[in-house]
Amino acid sequence: MPIRVKSRAPQGVQHTESLRTPSPRHKFGFVAELPDITEEDTFREVVKKLSIYIADTVQLPSTFEQLRTTAAGDGLRALVDHLGRTCTHPAIVNALLALKWHYGTSVEDKGLMDARANACEIVAWRFLTHLSEREAVDYCLYEIPDPKDNEQHTPTDEEEGEVDEHSALLAQALHSSVGSSRRTPQSASTKRNLLLSSISRLTMSMTADDQDGEGDEEDPTANFTNLNALEIAAIADAKRFLSQNVVQKIITGIWEGSIIFWKDLSVHSEKKPQFYNPNTADPFSRLRVPKYLKSFEVLFFITFLFLYYGVLLERDPTRITPLEIFLYIWFAAFALDELSEWIDAGSIFYATDIWNVFDMAMIAIGAIYVVLRIVGLETHNKDLVDLSFNVLALEALFMVPRVFSILSLSPYWGTLIPCLKEMGKDFIKFMVLVVVIYFGFLTTFSLLGRDHLSLYQMVMSLTKIFFGSSFVGFELMEKMDTFLGPPLMIIFITLSSILLTGSLTGMLSNSFSRVITHAREEYLYVYSVYVLEASTSNRLTHFYPPFNLLAVLIFRPLRLFLPSDNKFRAARILLLKATHLPIVAVIEFYEWLTINSSKGTQYSGFRGPRQAIIGSPHPSAAKKFAQYRLSNNSLRAENNSLGQLRPPTITAISEGAIANRRAQQQQADEAVEGRAFGQHDSEVETRIADLTAKIDRLTELVLMLQTQSSTTLGNVGVA
Repeated sequence: MPIRVKSRAPQGVQHTESLRTPSPRHKFGFVAELPDITEEDTFREVVKKLSIYIADTVQLPSTFEQLRTTAAGDGLRALVDHLGRTCTHPAIVNALLALKWHYGTSVEDKGLMDARANACEIVAWRFLTHLSEREAVDYCLYEIPDPKDNEQHTPTDEEEGEVDEHSALLAQALHSSVGSSRRTPQSASTKRNLLLSSISRLTMSMTADDQDGEGDEEDPTANFTNLNALEIAAIADAKRFLSQNVVQKIITGIWEGSIIFWKDLSVHSEKKPQFYNPNTADPFSRLRVPKYLKSFEVLFFITFLFLYYGVLLERDPTRITPLEIFLYIWFAAFALDELSEWIDAGSIFYATDIWNVFDMAMIAIGAIYVVLRIVGLETHNKDLVDLSFNVLALEALFMVPRVFSILSLSPYWGTLIPCLKEMGKDFIKFMVLVVVIYFGFLTTFSLLGRDHLSLYQMVMSLTKIFFGSSFVGFELMEKMDTFLGPPLMIIFITLSSILLTGSLTGMLSNSFSRVITHAREEYLYVYSVYVLEASTSNRLTHFYPPFNLLAVLIFRPLRLFLPSDNKFRAARILLLKATHLPIVAVIEFYEWLTINSSKGTQYSGFRGPRQAIIGSPHPSAAKKFAQYRLSNNSLRAENNSLGQLRPPTITAISEGAIANRRAQQQQADEAVEGRAFGQHDSEVETRIADLTAKIDRLTELVLMLQTQSSTTLGNVGVA
């Protein structure tokens, strides 16, 4: 039988275990100070308060699932409950997603920063679960205002802007650095660096009492103005946030036109998210619905493709034919529309859609074709004319897939496109290694076979070997050198056919598996970007191509000597209605056929109070509703705490009372909502008072039943 020996510290020797460095562990018992966010706080202050709490709470690397399901996310749950009870700041979701972007792109301590990024995303979508669906619409579509812009601006037109051709170059430069992210075209990398540096400067200090930078001349968050939460989520790759049901319901509502941003087309119209009411909305506002925008975009591309094939089949080398003139018009309209979209959406958000890369390639190829074609005809150079048609033939590589880009809205194609995108990135990275090895062998083989093979022949032979034609190498190895040729060629064939090809295949398989594992999130991300890109325009009048060329030709020259006043905008609106009347008629007929039975209830699928906290038509009603939601949250918290002490004998009674109380709360919400939509104030206040009294009586009844049952159970226990 083995003898068990228990070691004991010798007498007189102190115990040194306490001197050892403790192992790293999560501070599950640590409770950071919850941020106090008020409606008067600026976006800058909200971001800073949240960053301090996130930095204090998440101090060790954790995965998304750990933060979501384990004790590592206790601090996040406390923050969500706190925000759900006390916070009514409209930019809270914007701030959380901006912080997610900042932490996710940080290169220092990548594991910790990824954990904080995941924490921000978790808090953002969990906060939305504390709201009704209609409240979530307001928070997700709230655009960060410019704190320096206190004046009421009229809506911008397609040819208008704060910086135009008459502005000084210095003013344009300043505007590009601190102005709206939608109004001035910038490169994607420049804009991305501006946004990231803004948040980095704000979160550089993690102490609540630090006021450094408060007096800076430039607000670090100025570059986030005019961006809503969904747009920030798209450029921050917050795919889990975008895949949440409540967020997808909002995006689908935007796609189908249940949620609109422009109620009518008038001189004083303002962009504001609202639910579509066919009885009061202008029919021409349906031109801004993404579903119809993309449908007519596909129709435009189909026409574009027919003109393209017609010109290539006609191929007149001596003159420009009428069909070719129409192709030039379509090219110009397409380029102008893409430029307007780039300015409206911002360079970063524009670059998130892979199809825009195809658009830029189409514009570049079309411009090269037009230049070569005109120069060739003017100089009577047949070679240039032939070269121009050869360049035009390259257009099909991008135009044909672009016509079928609508397929990315289906789950299958919407998942396959991100897979191909990630596999393409990994392939390009891997080819760097292949090129290095290839040039090494090419140099050696070219020198060995310089007497028998030219450089071009050697390049083509090694390329064939790399793509699987190994027999070519065995035929060439004796010609290069009888002694060194065979072993070197065998090494190259083995390296390229087995090692490199196998490694590339395995790496691409891993890339595909990595993306397909999150297939739903990837598809919904592509779908969300597709929808948001079509709805981010701040322009009052948006002309469909090729009608946008007509607007430029008429109004652009007039701007040189006429002021851009209300009459100017009214003329643009009149031209839009005159040119797009047939399109609106088709849309109205389609809606009459498909959704006539549900007219007036397009937004009925969004549960909760209809009146908006953000941009409410009646600010007093919005404030009163915010206070009412806070009181309801506090009562809900009290009921939850009482529910933990609730005796089993009265569970059904108390749950039924709470269910009735929730129904009364819903009616109260609708009463407050009615005030926002024009009901009489005294009638609404009377209904609210009656419902509040009923809620109080129900609460007292529940408490009385709980007290009586507790007393009865106590007497039984004593007996």
